[in-house]
Amino acid sequence: MPARRQKTPKKTAGPARWKKGGSESVARTRIFDVLTARYTHPRRKTSRDFYVIDAPDWVNVVALTTDHRLVLVRQFRFGINDFSIEIPGGVIDPGEKDPVAAGLRELREETGYEGLRARLLGSIRPNPAILSNRCHLVLVEECEKTSALEWDDDEEIEILLAPVDHVYEWARNGKISHALVLDALLLFAPHWEKLK
Repeated sequence: MPARRQKTPKKTAGPARWKKGGSESVARTRIFDVLTARYTHPRRKTSRDFYVIDAPDWVNVVALTTDHRLVLVRQFRFGINDFSIEIPGGVIDPGEKDPVAAGLRELREETGYEGLRARLLGSIRPNPAILSNRCHLVLVEECEKTSALEWDDDEEIEILLAPVDHVYEWARNGKISHALVLDALLLFAPHWEKLK
């Protein structure tokens, strides 16, 4: 029996940009809002509601100590009902415009560490399918413990220091599985290669 020929799909100019209509709040929480947004496909003219989690921007910090170790945090995470090893970070506060300054604040509050040089490694979209925000990834170098901890009411953090190569091994073997941390390590890798 001869093989059936598959129909070749029609070539298009690429995916269409859906047209956004109105949106309304479905739920408000202290961390994010859930919105329903009406979108219409421009060619098919079909409309549908989609859910969007509207959250403030976040910042995560790759903090490199003077002896080339990374400052990590281990804390309980409710989404996975387990512990997670991560880099310090959190929500950018209302009114904070500079993600690098926000990263320095988060690093100091969560770990008591401060550094001499800081810069933005990059900004990423954590999950553009449902999240509206960005996560800014900041590198802080020559970090040393200088301050008392200033945890939020729900924070309880174990601070870890690990050689950079160990952290990359933990990322490869799944001991570190937080996607935003993995993104930060990816962007930090070329800088680390120059320092080795």
